Amino acid sequence: MTAHPTAEWTARQIVEAFPGGEEPRLLLRDNDSIDGDDFTRQVKAMAIKELCTPYRSPWCNPFAERVIGTVRRECTDHLLVCSEQHLQRALREYVERYDNTARPHMSLDGNSPVARTRDSTPADEVIAEPVLGGLHHRYRRAA
Repeated sequence: MTAHPTAEWTARQIVEAFPGGEEPRLLLRDNDSIDGDDFTRQVKAMAIKELCTPYRSPWCNPFAERVIGTVRRECTDHLLVCSEQHLQRALREYVERYDNTARPHMSLDGNSPVARTRDSTPADEVIAEPVLGGLHHRYRRAA
């Protein structure tokens, strides 16, 4: 994150996002002014085809809108954010400890991006681990 991103900064970010050389074929993006000449040159150098959404059309980028909406509904709408660092910590905890490891995703048949192990044996006790101060919980069976 940066407070004042530039086209040069976003060009560096796209390179750092795919360090192993496994770039995507397509990049769906809006027409933000931050995606300037440096960014466009870098994307072309990586052989990525850009698809730009129409101006003032948030419905044309459903993937980003879905992610942003989910994060707002499940995280930031329930917090009083005190500073940028507080927001960063909360988002990091939400993504790392809940969304990617515990939250069921319909597109993954109820699993999470970091696949959970499913124990078929019944447990006498279930342990709830609070996430974000108890806003969400991760559940696991006691050993």
